[in-house]
Amino acid sequence: MFFKQFLRDDLGCASYLIGDTGAGECVVVDPQWDVSAYLETAGKQGMRIRYVLETHNHADHVSGHGKLAEQGAEVAIYKDADVTYPHRSLEDGETLEVGEVRIQVLHTPGHRPEHISFAVTDTSRAEEPWLVLTGDALFVGDVGRPDLAVEPGEGAEQLFTSLHSKLLTLADGVEVYPAHVSGSLCGKSMSPKGSSTIGFERRYNRPLSAESSRAFVEAVTAELPPQPPHFGSIVEKNRGPFLTDDPAVRPLSADEAEAMRRRGAIILDTRSPVAFAAGHIPGALNVDLNGGQFGTRSAWIIPMGKPVVLVLESNSDLQAAVSALVATGQEGVEGYLLGGMQSWDGSGRPLEAVRQMPLAELREKLDAGDRSFTLLDVREESEWKEGHIPGALHIPFHQLARHLDELPSHKPVVTLCGGGTRSSIAASILQAEGFDPLNVPEGMDAWTGEREAGEAGSQESGARSR
Repeated sequence: MFFKQFLRDDLGCASYLIGDTGAGECVVVDPQWDVSAYLETAGKQGMRIRYVLETHNHADHVSGHGKLAEQGAEVAIYKDADVTYPHRSLEDGETLEVGEVRIQVLHTPGHRPEHISFAVTDTSRAEEPWLVLTGDALFVGDVGRPDLAVEPGEGAEQLFTSLHSKLLTLADGVEVYPAHVSGSLCGKSMSPKGSSTIGFERRYNRPLSAESSRAFVEAVTAELPPQPPHFGSIVEKNRGPFLTDDPAVRPLSADEAEAMRRRGAIILDTRSPVAFAAGHIPGALNVDLNGGQFGTRSAWIIPMGKPVVLVLESNSDLQAAVSALVATGQEGVEGYLLGGMQSWDGSGRPLEAVRQMPLAELREKLDAGDRSFTLLDVREESEWKEGHIPGALHIPFHQLARHLDELPSHKPVVTLCGGGTRSSIAASILQAEGFDPLNVPEGMDAWTGEREAGEAGSQESGARSR
């Protein structure tokens, strides 16, 4: 048996290629929009992709199953998935044979009603499953969220039954490979680790420790993370006719980019917060391509249907940026600024900058009781509850555009997040809306680290004095 996991860090997604090199065929499970890695791997191993298996209609990213179908693969999904594309309908308990690899379908609803998992057996070694692909039902350290298709309590009850009647009946040594790792919005506290075992999760996965269905439902439905942006439209894309084409994104001169900006296009600057702060196109929004969750964060702040012009650090970043945006449901990516900010600056056009407030300056102002600014914490609710600076206002960055009236317009707004990336997004939104923002580049991670270091130093000094 050939087995390979593909992790996409920015979306926290995992997909898989499983096959039999002797038989020369394989399957791809839960493919990402960019399918080049699967085609390359299968080709190197001398295998054709026979099936594309979907654990469910994904809500956080657009699937690449149409591209693989175009290459001759048959797409298979559970019978109740209500899809309109050509497919093989799978039944609970059904098995697929790929050479000496046996794949058994396990209907595991809860995250979504059509959700299935796949127990995989290498029959050349044993008749028992070696591993199970759990999709969004069971993660490393967590379970799937239950609120993307049905009422949360109903979904959680279904998930409890699926876990205990299907997945947890597998042997302790069966390896667990989920569809997501940390960074995804499809769970609350999943691990960055890409695999585990049934036995380890049975013992140490916190939601699985619930002693009753009621306790499980209460735990799983409490403090759910924000829902993926545009998740309804992404599900419909994944249900609908095959999507196979990337958008035709054309290079734009500074004149063309300016003309599009004046017609209402969103200028999405994908450079680092440091580069953006130093100088950017007026009104541009900043989402760092390399800052984590690029596609998801962009989808949160770009209205559906709006044309988008990209500003890149390098033209070599184009494919990664476009792929991430398309994967998260963006349809309006029309062009990129050829030559980047050097082209814009060289044309003599105006630039905007975002002032920075170093952490030491923020601390000094707060200690002095300076209230000449509004401190805005743009992290998620769960991070805010873990600890925040007294007196700060809390609005997650992806909700900011809907709550601008809560910010006083007569004084500067200082944006703060964990490490400076989301606060730069927030600062760009505020600046585009006419506010005077400053960004704290170090963020709460550094604030907390300094505080903990200070407390440790005080304890050490006290111990010496005693």
